Amino acid sequence: MADQPRRPRTLADARTEAEAAFKKVTTKPVEAPPKKVAVPGVREQVTLRIDQDVLEHFQSLGPGWQDRINAALRKAAGL
Repeated sequence: MADQPRRPRTLADARTEAEAAFKKVTTKPVEAPPKKVAVPGVREQVTLRIDQDVLEHFQSLGPGWQDRINAALRKAAGL
């Protein structure tokens, strides 16, 4: 079977090739966002909805109720 003659390049082919080459060298690779590093002892402020009776229980023991809730959550999470 004889080789097929090459079809002549058109302006559209050349433009498409040029655009593809340009895009290849100018496109930055997508980088994953950096992972947050957990610093020991640093706390993050959040909003948490808990039942009123649970809140009253922890607050009735006096100051440090937020620390006691944190300790109870750590224990429940197995940390």
